Amino acid sequence: MAYRNGNYSAFYVDEPFNQNNLGASSTRDFVTYNLLKAWKADDSSFPFIDSHDKNYNVRDGSDWETTLKPRLRERLRNSKNIVLVLSDITKNSKALREEIDYGINNQGLPVIVIYPSYSEKSDIADSNGIKKKIKDLWDKLPVFRDSMKEVPTIHVPYKKNLIRSALEDTRFMVNSKEDKKDYYFTP
Repeated sequence: MAYRNGNYSAFYVDEPFNQNNLGASSTRDFVTYNLLKAWKADDSSFPFIDSHDKNYNVRDGSDWETTLKPRLRERLRNSKNIVLVLSDITKNSKALREEIDYGINNQGLPVIVIYPSYSEKSDIADSNGIKKKIKDLWDKLPVFRDSMKEVPTIHVPYKKNLIRSALEDTRFMVNSKEDKKDYYFTP
């Protein structure tokens, strides 16, 4: 069995993805992923361990079935959770569907959802629960919307201290996860 200590980051980028393309680097979802890596580089105590750094890189032109999909699955099998970046630009891409479906429905990985368009707890939820504008974002990724009830899922605004707290919370790690339900920081 794999040692599951990584955080698998799932985010939308245009396909085919080219990391050297400035367009990809400027999208909100990819910028959020890069910021997690920058926080870790700046502060070694920041609890983000990038699962994408744990096995061979792939080339943009790699075959989906023989190279890309197996590498994604290997990274997911070595992860303790999924960090999903969900925003207004997120699209239901083949890679994102595969990551979420395999991660949740096969590996049982808890999900930490970061919403880069929102910076306050009150943007995510209020006394009535998770807000409609957040639930509407789930429709952008139906496999997530329909599967998240299978694992603990926390919804987090784009705020470093709250993201840190979610990453450190053992309820959102595969080997110590708790109830299958939605969590959020109360406003």
